Amino acid sequence: MTDIDLNQRFWAVVPAAGVGKRMGAEVPKQYLEVLGKPVLQHTLERLLQIDAFSGIVVALGSEDAYWPELACATHPKIRTAPGGKERADSVLSALMSLEGTAAPDDWVLVHDAARLCITSGDIQKLIRTLGNDPVGGILALPVTDTLKGVETGEIIETIDRSRIWRALTPQMFRFGMLKHALIDAAERKLVVTDEASALELQGWRPKFVEGRPDNIKITRPEDLSLAAFYLERQCYE
Repeated sequence: MTDIDLNQRFWAVVPAAGVGKRMGAEVPKQYLEVLGKPVLQHTLERLLQIDAFSGIVVALGSEDAYWPELACATHPKIRTAPGGKERADSVLSALMSLEGTAAPDDWVLVHDAARLCITSGDIQKLIRTLGNDPVGGILALPVTDTLKGVETGEIIETIDRSRIWRALTPQMFRFGMLKHALIDAAERKLVVTDEASALELQGWRPKFVEGRPDNIKITRPEDLSLAAFYLERQCYE
């Protein structure tokens, strides 16, 4: 880790326009409650702990009726932007809302709304490690399970897991570089599953920083109780 340029600015972007179909709930997963608070409230409170952020942009669905009820909805550091059909659309919309405010070399940290267990330690570790990098990178975890390649219900290979890492968030890239990569991918109709993949399509090779295994994403109903367990455990660390 190296000392970073204190003149750099950092922004957080939270795409929160999804509905979380796999949860099977009437309420979008980012508004389901864990330990008495909506998931998104937990997530934003974690981001607000980072003094380095000049602002946080939350991309919301056009019919989101839950956002105004969040305790942090009127926080002066938080602004909103229209969400899009896909994650990449929401992230790009958030970046466009920063046009004229963020400089091309400013850093943007994109974080999943449903990763409520992110710690300030991991965010600071990402910033300290990549603050002087020309491209940026992501939090990630090495895969520990044995991986199998399958076709038509049969195993056809065992995959070398030593080269496989799980992508987490935040993912941290330069404002101008990320915006250009997302615009280019959209124009070429290329699939972008995360911000790193957009940079990879431009020929860049983002770095990775090992994160904590409790940085889970709420995807299925059973994840809610697991998140509650992790949050309570983190309070005693």
